[in-house]
Amino acid sequence: MTNMNNKFEADTGKILDIVINSLYSEREIFLRELISNASDALDKRKYLGLTDKKIANSSETAEIVIEVNNKEKILTISDNGVGMNEEDLKSSLGTIARSGTKAFLEHISTNAKDKKTDLSMIGQFGVGFYASFMVADSVEVTSKKVGDSEAWKWSSDGKTGFNLEKASKDNSGTSIILRLKKDAKEFLDETRLQFIVRKYSDHISYPVKLNQIDKKDSEIKTLNEASALWTRPAKEIKDEQYQEFFSHIGAGFGKPLLTMHNNTEGTISYTNLICIPSTRPFDLFNPDRKSSLKLYINRVFITDKCDALIPSYLRFIKGLVDTQDIDLNVSREMLQNNPAVAKISKSLIGKILRELKKVSEKDLDGYKNFWKEYGAVLKEGLYEDAERKETLLDLCRFSTNENEDPISLSQYLEKMPNTQKEIYYISAETSAQALASPHLEGFKSKNIPVLIMTDAIDQFWLPMVGSFKDKKFTSITQGKINLDELGSKNKDEKNNSKNDKEKQDKEYVDLIAQLKVVLGDQVKDIRLSSKLTDSPVCLVADEGDMDIAMEQLMAQRDSNYKGAPRILEINGDHSLIQNMKSLLSKKESKDLVSDAGTLLFEQARLMEGKMPADPAKFSKIMNQFLLKAIPN
Repeated sequence: MTNMNNKFEADTGKILDIVINSLYSEREIFLRELISNASDALDKRKYLGLTDKKIANSSETAEIVIEVNNKEKILTISDNGVGMNEEDLKSSLGTIARSGTKAFLEHISTNAKDKKTDLSMIGQFGVGFYASFMVADSVEVTSKKVGDSEAWKWSSDGKTGFNLEKASKDNSGTSIILRLKKDAKEFLDETRLQFIVRKYSDHISYPVKLNQIDKKDSEIKTLNEASALWTRPAKEIKDEQYQEFFSHIGAGFGKPLLTMHNNTEGTISYTNLICIPSTRPFDLFNPDRKSSLKLYINRVFITDKCDALIPSYLRFIKGLVDTQDIDLNVSREMLQNNPAVAKISKSLIGKILRELKKVSEKDLDGYKNFWKEYGAVLKEGLYEDAERKETLLDLCRFSTNENEDPISLSQYLEKMPNTQKEIYYISAETSAQALASPHLEGFKSKNIPVLIMTDAIDQFWLPMVGSFKDKKFTSITQGKINLDELGSKNKDEKNNSKNDKEKQDKEYVDLIAQLKVVLGDQVKDIRLSSKLTDSPVCLVADEGDMDIAMEQLMAQRDSNYKGAPRILEINGDHSLIQNMKSLLSKKESKDLVSDAGTLLFEQARLMEGKMPADPAKFSKIMNQFLLKAIPN
């Protein structure tokens, strides 16, 4: 018999250390995690039985058994599921190969004070098995993979590493032996175990049985109801049962933001039990993350990787769909193009979006929380799902330069003055950066709301969608916008007449010409602005060029990307610009005006978050101006 001493990988060791040394009070969750794992193993064996007659004809009843040995202080959790071979044990229990593991470690390192919250998340990351070490001095896992002749034993004290050796086991499946700590004897008590199973695992569709092997005449008892939760009438299910079910499938803990339990009958019949978790998973924006709805066919688990069931922009939805209208023998690959799956998907998406619409109308705070967690993902649908564009636009919410609380596009239209014909927006990496932009000055002065766009996906759906209720989406950092036509802040104020505008244009011809000479091909053009009120200058993308935020996004992905030169807009009403115009008439001040123009251009770049085009030149000119401002 071979014996191998193996060290834990670094991440595994860290998680074990956190779990074992935690002050977490609800240690009972270890049993929930082990039962959940056993249930998954039974699901997998049930699925394999669809194509393997030997497995299908097995006389064994699928079950989970908890064995109690009070004398030896040993608790054993066994299943007759799919089982594990040597490599499975090594990869599953000695290594954590999940992408979410690092996110979990980062989360607990930054939220070390809230240990209860931290450890309540372990099930979401596939590391729930390690909760065993909260109650056990050592753990032994003996497993035999279905179809294999050999069994293997994995054992560890949860500190340095683990042993892996051949073992003997009659039946396929897994047995986990916990040698309990002195302060964990409560988990040998029948009443305590029954309470825990009823609390966390009553929805498990397999019987969870209790066998007290060291007690004479002790009957084997079934501790849970052992019927799939989604098959029961919704009116008979308590909120707590839903919550524990969603915890079981890795949807987090606490009350979900939204729960949907429906039985749909018609040309296609199916049952859905789904939720929107109250907090988003750490890997929600991982490019590799797909939807994780579980698909059952007549209560037989088929897969949790059916991407055709729900679009990626609803990948935050957790739960399951069960139907009788798909052939049990269909391959997982064929499911992607299955007509029945397509019909279920269309119906399910419609249900979800209609339910979100109801929440947005009846529960403003609830929808606000939903949008905070998942709004950026839902907006991906505007880019991907042209068929539901209008429905999704109605569900979208945006903060504005006037109010941080997000509003709908319909609310935005209600706020628009009669003279406004377009929906204005500004894009930036953060809301603070957007609100500090000089581009907003004219809009603020005229009480014109501007939507704040800070999600990367905004740069893709906006040009594709184009408009909302015949109102065009217009970036205030792109093209030429004449705010003089949109009214003024005070009724007594009047817009500059056409003659006044032409007169001002003529007054600045020489200054603009001089700045064009100084800045050369660094700018595409220089013109007077109707947007600026407080700042002397700003940079604007030309009508056909890429918006500033999109250009920044491109630069992040390609360090060599330079983008197109911008238009420099100058504020003819600003005293600095007026002084530069006056100085230009004096030949000896021409260089001073040129240097001021360079500083203003670089200032405009800095406001966009860019470094000066020529840092050395910028510093030299800035120092010269400081010397003049701070004489001896």
